Amino acid sequence: MRGDLTGGCLCGAVRYTLRDGFRFRPYACHCTDCQTRTGGAFSKHMLFAKQDLDIAGELDVGSYEQPSGALSSIWGCPNCKVRIFAENDKRPGFASLRCGTLDRSHEVVPAAHLWVSSKQAWVTLPDGVPALAEQPRTQAEWIALVGPTPSWRSALQGFAAKAAMPETTHYRS
Repeated sequence: MRGDLTGGCLCGAVRYTLRDGFRFRPYACHCTDCQTRTGGAFSKHMLFAKQDLDIAGELDVGSYEQPSGALSSIWGCPNCKVRIFAENDKRPGFASLRCGTLDRSHEVVPAAHLWVSSKQAWVTLPDGVPALAEQPRTQAEWIALVGPTPSWRSALQGFAAKAAMPETTHYRS
């Protein structure tokens, strides 16, 4: 998806614009943590630079420590409890958008599927889309799998050097 993206929560108290800037391609996560958190079979995420997000409305935050030791913070609407984005301290300056909150979420097609070792048995994955049993373990693997367009790859070199990707970003497999 190109251009500015807009979205928000169910009750309308939180609206956002994700400006057309630095963002990764979306991916679907089938880990049991995402299944539990969303009440669905998987969730769609897109990593982006936090500086490109404009939010209207108040946000609430909940935090937890991941098995890797990373501190994860999930931001959402205090009224309807819809989660908008998450960030963790291992990726400063970046956050992960919950793509289901986009106004045009139906246009978000995952570039990869992660944690398919724990996907629901009835979910059929599309042919030709990378599917990993777990998730990428290094920055280089993340970039190769769902990294942004080639024009942004040089900018990622500094990001990869500064931030160590946690071994896992989920509670459970």
